[in-house]
Amino acid sequence: MIPGDEREGREDSPDSAGDSSNDGLRRFARIWSRAVFPATQTSMTRAELEDFLHPLARRLAEALHAHPFSPAPGRDVGEALVAAHCTSPDALPHVLGVVESYLVLYGSTPGLLSVDDAHSRCARLQHAIAAGFSRALRERTLAEQEALSRAALAAQTTVEEALHASETRFRAVFKDATIGIGIADMSGRLRDANGALARMFGHSEEEMRRRNINDWVHPDDAPEVWRLHRELARGERDHFRVEKPYQRPDGTVLWTNLTLSLLRDAEGEPRYQLALMEDITERRLLHLRLRYEATHDELTGLPNRTLFSERLDRILTPGSGVSRFGLCYLDIDGFKAVNDSLGHAVGDQLLVAVAERLQSCTATPTHLVARIGGDEFAVLVSDPEGREEVASMARAALAALATPISVDGRELSVRASIGIVEGPSGDLGPAEVMRSADITMYRAKDAGGNRYEVADPDSDARAIDRHSLTNHLPAALERDEFFLEYQPLIRMSDGKVDGAEALVRWKHPVHGRLGPDRFIPLAEHTGLIVPLGRWVLEQAVRQTCTWASGGPLRVNVNLSPRQLHHPDLVPDTIAVLEAVGVEPSSLCLEVTESALIGADEDELKPLWQLAELGVDIALDDFGTGYSNLANLRKLPATTLKLDRSFTQGLQRHPADPVDVTFVEGIVSLAHALGLAVTVEGVETEHQADQLRDLGCDTAQGWYYARPASAAEFARDWAPNG
Repeated sequence: MIPGDEREGREDSPDSAGDSSNDGLRRFARIWSRAVFPATQTSMTRAELEDFLHPLARRLAEALHAHPFSPAPGRDVGEALVAAHCTSPDALPHVLGVVESYLVLYGSTPGLLSVDDAHSRCARLQHAIAAGFSRALRERTLAEQEALSRAALAAQTTVEEALHASETRFRAVFKDATIGIGIADMSGRLRDANGALARMFGHSEEEMRRRNINDWVHPDDAPEVWRLHRELARGERDHFRVEKPYQRPDGTVLWTNLTLSLLRDAEGEPRYQLALMEDITERRLLHLRLRYEATHDELTGLPNRTLFSERLDRILTPGSGVSRFGLCYLDIDGFKAVNDSLGHAVGDQLLVAVAERLQSCTATPTHLVARIGGDEFAVLVSDPEGREEVASMARAALAALATPISVDGRELSVRASIGIVEGPSGDLGPAEVMRSADITMYRAKDAGGNRYEVADPDSDARAIDRHSLTNHLPAALERDEFFLEYQPLIRMSDGKVDGAEALVRWKHPVHGRLGPDRFIPLAEHTGLIVPLGRWVLEQAVRQTCTWASGGPLRVNVNLSPRQLHHPDLVPDTIAVLEAVGVEPSSLCLEVTESALIGADEDELKPLWQLAELGVDIALDDFGTGYSNLANLRKLPATTLKLDRSFTQGLQRHPADPVDVTFVEGIVSLAHALGLAVTVEGVETEHQADQLRDLGCDTAQGWYYARPASAAEFARDWAPNG
């Protein structure tokens, strides 16, 4: 338990009184002061320390919610703690322990951050606090030690009386310093080393004096370390500071903050090299641990989105040394059903197993497997030989997941959809690559899943176009960007107009005129088809009253599957008819055959109610839904609209005998059931004559007229118009 934890007493419990009982940050500061106070060298009282920590707590809370997030305030907090003399050896662990345990609890506003994001940011703030604390402590200590060391060495050139006193002071500092101090001549041979330096390297002081600093090369040395040292040895610089590793005799690595200074004689010539070393091994291990936690998925141990994004950004940056990249973006098909039916614990075990199998597919350092989030994974390939290598990786992933996964005695089959993006590193940015991968992955999912698809610029453009149209649909209805056109329905017996079909169009401000095939499926998917369909119904019914002085002309309006199942279909239709003041027989609702396949009595009930009111029901696209012809008796239809695919053969002369037989049979069956037959797509006079001879009742198509505006329809077709 952290010293001073508020749970040890009752003073700060939720039920205790006090002006700050509801102040989360004040409570955090109080817990913090209790934990840190016993390990400080400050002259402040605990209450004064609490007041000092309160604004620091507020800075951390603000940084936790900042957008964009930056851990920099954590460094300022660490430096402030050193300035307040909270510098005993145990102070930093207590500081970080309180931040880890209580910052998210008392400093996070509910709903602004996800739990994972809050803890990830908290971990990065801890690292920043540790870095700021250590840096401030190091700079203060190094400044003191270096000043004393310089003074002691300079004293060697003074008079004999001062030499003895300064030598005494130097030896006291040199011997008792907590940081390692070494003095080497210009050839690099150590002339003296204190006990702290000897302990760091695991040698005696005598053994250290036989070493040469030029031999302390380590494979992880930064490239500039030895360049800076050569410049110092030549007298071109007086000091430098770097982070440098050393190899200990036991095989472990010593990480230090090394400050190397040049000491000159009275004539300004280089005489000695003064090395000050601070052991930062534990701090570096803490940094690595925090870095690992911030960049790896807690559940699967895979790199997370943060590390994946860093690697992707580095690969795609010009000059990275990577010429091509490949990305497999994978999503588990139907994973939500696993969580919903078997629980999240089983879902988590399944994700762990999937991660292990994906890792088994990658055997080289050029492959990075990451969990992006939820049930989404990614495999990033550096410098693939070509698209086939990336596709081969996708096939290997699907094969690895093909064998059922055993979880709690259950055998769970796993299917996945994968989107592949592959190409030159400099062509696309990270956001464009991820967008393309996501679009391609959903293309694989829409194709049935358990497969991969390769990114295609044309497909991406179409998907982006669909997304753009989907986003603009609600505003388009509010801005009156939709309009109707009307195509006449012609009685084949006398060639006169029998009605009109209302067809909705979209006047898009960017794309121009759009047909229903571009936006009706999107409206159906988003649910906007319901208000859009009601608008079409209102406009069409209202328009038909203006066309004929002798009475309204019948108008056909298409009904989508979602409208068919909407609970307000019947009352909305009745309300529109009553508001306009027309009889129900002036309206015909067209429902596609496929929308009624398998419909039960409850689903057909709204259509029956409308039919009983006098509204005509037309079965649109008849012949494409493979419905049982016997079911026609169960439907409230008054008209069959024969799909154009079955009448195209009648355009030829002579007509296709199969099509003639089919149409003749449908017409006979429909008439026997008391249904009228309307034919779509009539384009030639010969086709119209054939359909009339076969007994079709009405027809529409370009042979008679193309869809036109209400004014054009009134001019050319409306009775008495």
